[in-house]
Amino acid sequence: MQLTGYFNQFDKKTLSHLSGLGTPLLVMAALGMVILPMPAWLLDILFSFNIALSLVVLLITVYTLKPLEFGSFPSVILIATILRLALNVASTRVVLLEGHEGTDAAGKVIEAFGSVVIGGNYAVGLVVFLILIIINFVVVTKGAGRIAEVTARFTLDAMPGKQMAIDADLNAGFINAEQARERRIEVTSEADFYGSMDGASKFVKGDAIAGILILFINIIGGLVIGMVQHDLSFDNAVEIYTLLTIGDGLVAQIPGLLLSVATAIVVTRQNTAQDMGEQVSSQLGQEKSLYIAAGVMFVMGVIPGMPHFVFLLFSAIIGGTAYFSNRHKVDKKVELEKIAEEEQVQNQRKEEDTKELDWDDVNHVDVIGLEIGYRLIPLVDKAQGGELLSRIKGVRKKLSQEFGFLVPAVHIRDNLDLDPNSYQISLMGVAVGSAEIRHDQELAINPGQVFGKLDGVPTKDPAFGLDAVWINQNQREQAQTLGYTVVDSATVLATHLSQILTNNASQLLGHEEVQNLLDMLAKTYPKLVEGFIPDTLTLGTVVKVLQSLMNEGVAVRDMRSIVQTLVEYGPKSQDAEVLTAAVRISLRKFIIQDLVGAAIEVPVITLAPELEQMLHQSMQMAGDDGAGIEPGLAERLQKSLTDGAQQQELAGDTPILLTSGILRTVLAKFVKYTIPGLRVISYQEIPDDKQIKIVSAIGQ
Repeated sequence: MQLTGYFNQFDKKTLSHLSGLGTPLLVMAALGMVILPMPAWLLDILFSFNIALSLVVLLITVYTLKPLEFGSFPSVILIATILRLALNVASTRVVLLEGHEGTDAAGKVIEAFGSVVIGGNYAVGLVVFLILIIINFVVVTKGAGRIAEVTARFTLDAMPGKQMAIDADLNAGFINAEQARERRIEVTSEADFYGSMDGASKFVKGDAIAGILILFINIIGGLVIGMVQHDLSFDNAVEIYTLLTIGDGLVAQIPGLLLSVATAIVVTRQNTAQDMGEQVSSQLGQEKSLYIAAGVMFVMGVIPGMPHFVFLLFSAIIGGTAYFSNRHKVDKKVELEKIAEEEQVQNQRKEEDTKELDWDDVNHVDVIGLEIGYRLIPLVDKAQGGELLSRIKGVRKKLSQEFGFLVPAVHIRDNLDLDPNSYQISLMGVAVGSAEIRHDQELAINPGQVFGKLDGVPTKDPAFGLDAVWINQNQREQAQTLGYTVVDSATVLATHLSQILTNNASQLLGHEEVQNLLDMLAKTYPKLVEGFIPDTLTLGTVVKVLQSLMNEGVAVRDMRSIVQTLVEYGPKSQDAEVLTAAVRISLRKFIIQDLVGAAIEVPVITLAPELEQMLHQSMQMAGDDGAGIEPGLAERLQKSLTDGAQQQELAGDTPILLTSGILRTVLAKFVKYTIPGLRVISYQEIPDDKQIKIVSAIGQ
């Protein structure tokens, strides 16, 4: 075992030393070829090695992912060029010294290449060889050299910017010091590489020029030596030396052409982690372009006089390539999506297994929620012409202006548990309204007087409970002619939502909204708000006062007057009802204007003095929540107030109950849900510039 380990270690060291001697040996061999005469069989070996080396270098450049991964390429070009020039010198010596002995005097490789290219015609062979040299020199070598020069210049110019970008990423914490060091090394290596490639391309260009000169030297020198020194006839000398010259030039120019192509590939490659095949296939494999090319080839193939078989064959090949390429991409995309889904599921499972419960796992209720059945989804889908989102936005804007604070957003979601055509409105997670509508029909509402019937589905308007009929869109004009009010389904839902939000406005006003109102007021009246909370009142008390106002239909747009009143009465009382009463008195002009507009007279319903006295006694016995009113009295009071409110509505006035300040809060709570349209005000809330008009007195 120890002996085996010793030999393994010896082999590794030996290989390491031998690999380090490769370049010096090649340089020494090149010098030997220039100085010493070489036999023909050794030339065959060296020419074959030169071709193999060039082919290997070319394939490495094709399959290298990034140009920098083959950083020794400029040195390889230099060594290969020196080796090839040394072979040219050695082969030229052999051709001129031994050429008179026959076409195999310089070895089998030169003879074989010369015979294949010449093909029995020396003039054609010479032209083909010259064309090969021109292609190498004018096209490949010159283009590669120009690209290498420009790339080297741009790379050097971009170095300061790249260094600054690395420093910026390091200072921002996007990378650490080790990563920054690696990036700097990469930038420096890139600049060195393209600078070396610029110089190496000059070697390739010089090698091509040398090949042209060696061609003429061999032919002219061979003819002179063959005819003068060896007494060969002109035809015999041309035959021998042309074959040897072309063969010698080919075995030198073919490796040179391969290295020129390799140089061009390296300097034209993008600095991406893809080999050349992946880049070409991904960028040329566009199905649309391939299908168009296949169509053009097909049209050319069916034109009379064209070679039908060839054009139609390539049309089929290109079309098939496009089809299978697209299919492969689709299959690969599906496979990648499956892998991504599996990884996502696995990651979610891992997170669920390892993650502890936190507050994010708690489902909080929405302030305003709207759930719809699946058939109503087109109402919220803009792609299908749905206008519900814009209608809801309009409702929120209108109510925000009326209330004086920003109405929270409406969270819309579909609910498969609902009937397909139904919706449900919720506040704080509690359902407060629902109805069934038809998104593809319109609702014809009976405003109270119509002049005919409509064919449709009878129903009730969800917002106000009026009689209505669901009709088709082509019946709209007929319904309007008969006196119906016609609205679309999105407007029906938006109106219902607006009515519910108006009736429950106090629930929409919370601590966050009140704080925002105070912050906005502080921008204009900073001294008024300064020290108001918590020195004068707590935020919770202010919220209760504003909610009480909203609960009775009083908007909070005039925050300046509200805060002034609270600042004045806050030190005297912390009771929210007392403060609400004081605020209502300060807002009396605003309240009465909302009820009667600019009219001087305020038509009201009053209570008889005996009834007020009786209600006072009930409050003293049972508290101020109205629960102490004797049931029989409460029933009679409700009936009388309902009749009085109806009389005022028929007269076109807003139903108003005028009472004392002590009873106002109790009666307002009493009629809140039993007589929704009746507004209750106190005597102190009548402005001095208004006159009271008693329409009826309850209890007389």
